[in-house]
Amino acid sequence: MTKRRMFLRMITASLLRRRSRMLIALLSIGIGATILAGMVTIYYDVPRQMRAQMRSYGANMLLMPEDGGTLDSEKLARVLGELPEDALVGAAPYRYVRLDMTSRQQSFTTAGTDFEQVQKTSPYFSVEGRYPESTREILVGKEVAETIGVREGSTMELTWQPTAQDNAGDASADWVPGARLTGSAEGWSGGAVSVTAVLDDEARIAELEIDASTQTEEFGGRAQSEPEFAAQFIGKTLPVELGTDVDALTGATFTSTAVVEALNTARQANAAAKTNTMKYTVTGILVTGGEEEGYAFMSLEDMRNLTGEDKLDVAELSISAEEDALNAYAEALNASGEGVTARLVKRVTKSETAVLGKLQALVFLVTAVVLLLTMICVSTTMMAVVSERRREIGLRKALGASDNSIRVEFLGEGMFLGLLGGALGAILGFVFAQVVSVNVFNSSITFQPLLLPIAIVVSMIIAALSCLAPIKRAVAIDPALVLKGE
Repeated sequence: MTKRRMFLRMITASLLRRRSRMLIALLSIGIGATILAGMVTIYYDVPRQMRAQMRSYGANMLLMPEDGGTLDSEKLARVLGELPEDALVGAAPYRYVRLDMTSRQQSFTTAGTDFEQVQKTSPYFSVEGRYPESTREILVGKEVAETIGVREGSTMELTWQPTAQDNAGDASADWVPGARLTGSAEGWSGGAVSVTAVLDDEARIAELEIDASTQTEEFGGRAQSEPEFAAQFIGKTLPVELGTDVDALTGATFTSTAVVEALNTARQANAAAKTNTMKYTVTGILVTGGEEEGYAFMSLEDMRNLTGEDKLDVAELSISAEEDALNAYAEALNASGEGVTARLVKRVTKSETAVLGKLQALVFLVTAVVLLLTMICVSTTMMAVVSERRREIGLRKALGASDNSIRVEFLGEGMFLGLLGGALGAILGFVFAQVVSVNVFNSSITFQPLLLPIAIVVSMIIAALSCLAPIKRAVAIDPALVLKGE
């Protein structure tokens, strides 16, 4: 029989003779290893789970065109290609325009977007009904729905007319004798005010029609109902200045300003952008408790068909990454040369970083406390074993056993318990972490192969440290005193 086999036989025989005490020590190490393995798994996997959960708070990065630049679907696709696919949760593009509902004399902001991506970047959106799934369907915010009196299944006829900002270029080139001009600008509460003017042979205003149906009837509506206001413009040459060439309507400054701006940006009717009107079916009412309730939402395809432009104002990105990685992504996008500006939503990224940091600190603290308690329990058990074996130890030393052999035997028993407890705890720890993940985050975790050797090694180290005090007491036993019965 080899020395190694003899040593193992001695250890196992010693453990079996004191099954009850050693079972307590084994359970202590096993429980400690279970908590260790479970907490280590949670420590490394929970941040991923938490980041996925915190994506429900909304986007954490915004993409916008640089000053003077533009953003379209093709450019957005190229920019998103710079980000890792596994980190990008969703990217929702938005184009915002003012649309008129002439039948209700209302005007409100409407966003064209990708509803599939919206559900990824803004999962907190609550829809009474359903999201639009095909063309000519629209999602209406609760505030807008209450104002215009629509509900799921209602039909809306919406009109888009380009504002002064949409009609780019120098309008003065169209102010030629005999020209028929059209233009529009935003008035009170964002409603569009339209004008149609005819110039005489000397390029002066000969006729003027004002459409202010989207304005309040009491004030803004007077711009088209009172001929005295329009008469001020007759005989004037463009551009005109409010307060110098013409006077504003009392109590209707916004509408008066819009009329002047519409005239000063008016283009020839055959050169100006055309208005467009389409009917849409309301598929749902959006309830968020936030500013989104004051908007309507349609697909980007419908927005392009309505405005005739593939243009984006902003893209909201939801990225699963730590704050440092997010900053690196933003810097890379800003330096991509695509003419976009990437900005982090600080309130989301800061909150996410703070929560994850505190959670990981808590996991570390709990693990440390459990391992300390495990050491105390195992050490106490081994102390009791040394007390029971005092006569045996004294007899062995009297027969010539060295202190080192006593140390090796007790240390071997402890590490053997650590080996068994670590292997058992690693398996139970994964089960524990899986149960926590499923019940808290509704998703499973992946078993980490390194978990088994880590749990075993740490358990053996804990068991070895727990045996130091009992070994010191065992070595200090005086064989003469023990054999005399003292």
